[in-house]
Amino acid sequence: MNGIEHIQECFARLREQGRPACMPYFTLGFPTPGDSLAVIRAIAAAGADLIELGVPFSDPLADGPTIQRSTQQALAQGMRVAACLEMARKLRAGGVTQPLLLMGYLNPLLSYGIPRFVAEAAQAGVDGLIVPDLPPEDAAELEAACQAQGCALVYLLAPNSTPERIRLAAARSTGFIYLVSVTGVTGARQALPAGLVDFIQRVRAASDKPLAVGFGISTPEQAAQVGALADGVIVGSALIEAVEGSPAPAQAAAAYVGQMREALGQRRGWMPQAAG
Repeated sequence: MNGIEHIQECFARLREQGRPACMPYFTLGFPTPGDSLAVIRAIAAAGADLIELGVPFSDPLADGPTIQRSTQQALAQGMRVAACLEMARKLRAGGVTQPLLLMGYLNPLLSYGIPRFVAEAAQAGVDGLIVPDLPPEDAAELEAACQAQGCALVYLLAPNSTPERIRLAAARSTGFIYLVSVTGVTGARQALPAGLVDFIQRVRAASDKPLAVGFGISTPEQAAQVGALADGVIVGSALIEAVEGSPAPAQAAAAYVGQMREALGQRRGWMPQAAG
């Protein structure tokens, strides 16, 4: 089973179970390289369905202050692309079976060499890639490398995406489509945006691929609300905040993801509220 098939199988199984995917994001190397391995193993055991592994970068333009802090701390401890690939390899060797996606920016991939990076990622057990600053129009080399390895390449859509952009990203995404809930950066927010229902419905009308929503989801209640409409719910900043300063990072992460996973088992409809 290649990476695309692994992700497809996961969403198909969850659809049969009638619940959305719990999809935590965590920065590799934060708060230390060893701690991040322990955190990811803990969230896998706590009920994560797919896991996004953040590749630290010095200019993470889509990320808010929380993820920026985590990436800077990881970079200061020597985290680089090769180390991220090695950590993915260790996670697989340690028994993590969920689909793993590397989420990072284009420059480190270009520096490493795109065909080499994708080949080594697939060999390490990575199932897919998310590159926030790479539009489909400029992705021919990465798409070809991913296709050769059976690795998913996931594109992002924002609430202000045009119908043409939605059709393009929907056609080119493999595995699932990443819906950014707000026109801004990552970060925990007090309320979900009022236009999210319409945004999800517009993309749903253009594609039957799984839709995962991220950016700004922080509480179990918000996760349950989004999970009533989407196929996956992505949480990142709030998970990192739960770990920051904790004397037991893995336990803090497991407790947070466990709450999210429980909430996503209780799908229910919602009415959007004004963003705070």
